[in-house]
Amino acid sequence: MAGHQMTLSDFADQQITVAGLGVSGVSAARALAGLGARVTVVDGGDSPALRERAARLEAEGITVRLADAETLPEGTQLIVTSPGWRPDSPLFAAAAEAGVDVVGDVEIAWRLRGEGAPPWLAVTGTNGKTTTVQMLAAILEAAGLRTAAVGNIGTPIIDVVLSQEPYDVLAVELSSYQLHWAPSLRAHSAAVLNLAPDHLDWHGSMRAYAADKGRIYEGNQVACVYNATDPATERLVERADVEEGCRAIGFTLGPPGLSELGVVDGILVDRAFVADRQRNAQELAEVSDISPAAPHNIANALAAAALARAFGVEPRAVRDGLRAFRPDAHRIAHVADVDGVAYVDDSKATNTHAAEASLAAYESIVWIAGGLAKGATFDELVARSAKRLRGAVLIGADRALIREALARHAPDVPVVDLDRTDTGAMAAAVQEAARLAGPGDTVLMAPACASMDMFTNYGERGEAFAQAVRELPSGRGAQQ
Repeated sequence: MAGHQMTLSDFADQQITVAGLGVSGVSAARALAGLGARVTVVDGGDSPALRERAARLEAEGITVRLADAETLPEGTQLIVTSPGWRPDSPLFAAAAEAGVDVVGDVEIAWRLRGEGAPPWLAVTGTNGKTTTVQMLAAILEAAGLRTAAVGNIGTPIIDVVLSQEPYDVLAVELSSYQLHWAPSLRAHSAAVLNLAPDHLDWHGSMRAYAADKGRIYEGNQVACVYNATDPATERLVERADVEEGCRAIGFTLGPPGLSELGVVDGILVDRAFVADRQRNAQELAEVSDISPAAPHNIANALAAAALARAFGVEPRAVRDGLRAFRPDAHRIAHVADVDGVAYVDDSKATNTHAAEASLAAYESIVWIAGGLAKGATFDELVARSAKRLRGAVLIGADRALIREALARHAPDVPVVDLDRTDTGAMAAAVQEAARLAGPGDTVLMAPACASMDMFTNYGERGEAFAQAVRELPSGRGAQQ
């Protein structure tokens, strides 16, 4: 079963265990059962929602085992894991002892590609993956290509690979988890947007995390796109074993060097995919074509443009695609202006790297931050952003870590520490932020932390913020 393109019949009568009853697990179980495999799904949980999901699968002839995720089902020949399962899980230790391979759904999708399958343009990075993949898909569509944004973005990639849709190319978002379990993946071109400490509890170290991210470059055919201002991404390119002729393509927010994309006088410029790169450059789009035109979002657009250009897309399609793109909710989203103060929801900024990028987009900020730190520290973030901070309102379980960093690196910034986790906590935070803010300021919720201490997910947190903003009193009224 290991490591190469397969036919659909190769899975017939195979005894396959799927680890995890989430979206990707259910997709993998159904797809493999449809190919004739004998599938057992295991999950450590036993909630009503899981039992309902299990009942639907069992009605389709798939065995489901809840509340037992440690024992290897008898006869298992392959484990297909959901991305979040840790490599040190007892189930995988049992598999190793039995000589059973463990792969992810992305690996299965890659092995199942048929003749004439569309190439993959792949994106990873600590932050910005979803936005970049959506920008890339918009550019490809503007070029008249049939494409889909898939992978970690929400559409299970197995479903797309097994569909009958005649795609020209796929825009694929890949997490470090997915890359860890996808040893055979070989993309047409790929990008690592940035690298910052994240998910270290899962990977065990920053070195292991970076190595899993770097897997995306293995076997690239045309271009390895890297962040020219993030040397760690360039080092991953240098270590990658790629096909002969594959090029290293950088992107930067400044003027581009040779084989780079960059920005000159408000214009996105290509000095990589043009004739006579020594003397020529190609205008692709204006910074004003990007919404929002925050620095990190311009970097995302450059990475998307580089991948599209590697696939042969014309400059006009880059411009048209970026103009058509609109970001998902809770990603540096303007909610309203109230009494001259802008309120911005970046609830998706769940780590320090993302929060720093968000803070860099505004000059005078009242910052709403806090939640679950996931082992992060905040000194560098606060030190780099201190000059922009007019005030801070802290919420969540690990707010003390941010408060202490503010005391060390921004002692003159007024801080409100909200010691509450009830449903009205976000409204109180917004009210305190409004009290600290003045005309021309931005109240920015970029928590730098995960949300699960107070909310179901970052989306619910963002909605709570937006609702609280809409309820603010104003003599002049909020402008949506």
